[in-house]
Amino acid sequence: MSATLRSANWLAVLREALVTAWAQPVASLVTIVMVAGMCSTVLLTTGRTVGAEQAVIGSIDSAGTRSIVVRAELTSGLDGTVLDRLASLDGIEWAGAFGAATDVQNAAFDDATRVPVRTLLGPGLAEFGIPATQPIPNRSAWASSAALDALGMPDAVGGVTAVGGGEYAIMGRIDVPDYLQFLEPLVIIPQALDAPEAVSVLVVIAERPDLVAPLSRAVLSVLAVDDLTTVSITTSESLATLRGLVEGQLDNFGRNLVIIIFSLTAVLVAAILYGLVMLRRKDFGRRRALGASQGLIVGLLLTQVAILSAIGAAIGCAAATIGLVATGDPLPGFDFIGAVALLAVAVGAIAAVIPALAAARRDPLAELRVP
Repeated sequence: MSATLRSANWLAVLREALVTAWAQPVASLVTIVMVAGMCSTVLLTTGRTVGAEQAVIGSIDSAGTRSIVVRAELTSGLDGTVLDRLASLDGIEWAGAFGAATDVQNAAFDDATRVPVRTLLGPGLAEFGIPATQPIPNRSAWASSAALDALGMPDAVGGVTAVGGGEYAIMGRIDVPDYLQFLEPLVIIPQALDAPEAVSVLVVIAERPDLVAPLSRAVLSVLAVDDLTTVSITTSESLATLRGLVEGQLDNFGRNLVIIIFSLTAVLVAAILYGLVMLRRKDFGRRRALGASQGLIVGLLLTQVAILSAIGAAIGCAAATIGLVATGDPLPGFDFIGAVALLAVAVGAIAAVIPALAAARRDPLAELRVP
């Protein structure tokens, strides 16, 4: 059979399925309402749970579930060469080494508010949107909004003077990530690694929360400090564990609820279709007597149910989404909504298999026999 002929046959089946669905408005409407109700129920229950889960996990992540912070005394021997050793470790998304804090103030005022400034060693400037090449090497400074407000530089332009000597030019504003909020107000002076400088704070961000524990041990092993008692390491391992527990418990609840809802709907759809097949058994008998194959009957019913399920899924998902937006609940994401719609169509089609097979196997002679 040529591709053109197969396409024509499928179009004929599709057209016949649409005509049959339109000729049975009550049955079609019931199927649409059931599938729409299934999708709406899933989205308003499990979908709301998934949206809440994403909000909770996002809140936990904002606190830095992937951060490892090492604080070192100046006598510890920790310097910028630690970044080279960290580069050999897998699972690190970002690492930054900060020097000891030094107070600076606005050079235009004698008694201006002092703000701590730290050097940033290594190639981690992109995290703050700082260009790799500095206009004034080792003298260019970048400040956060909190630091600029304290310095009295709302335009992020000006000069600052260090209390111990030295002048720096403010070149722009930086956004401080959540996991570095403990350094605020933050002024950064990018430094090259040519002359290793003592590191006061080392921050390592793991690629995934579950890597925090093994990475913290690996980081500790490559510090190469003279005395481990002069360093302290703080991790978000407890937050990462909490994140895993929250995600696992909500996932289990949502999965079980979806299975129950879809199973019940599939049984109801199958029961309704089987009843319709029994009511239309003479119609299917006539089709079989006129030469329709069993495959054609099955394909006709499955296509009809798939079309009705798609309409019901679209209506149900749209109504549930509007409801979630109206009540201010977090949306589960369009990928979840799309998955629910596709699953609803698949469930409807699968539920129609048994009634379709029953219709295809009707004996034409028995159905057309006049009592």
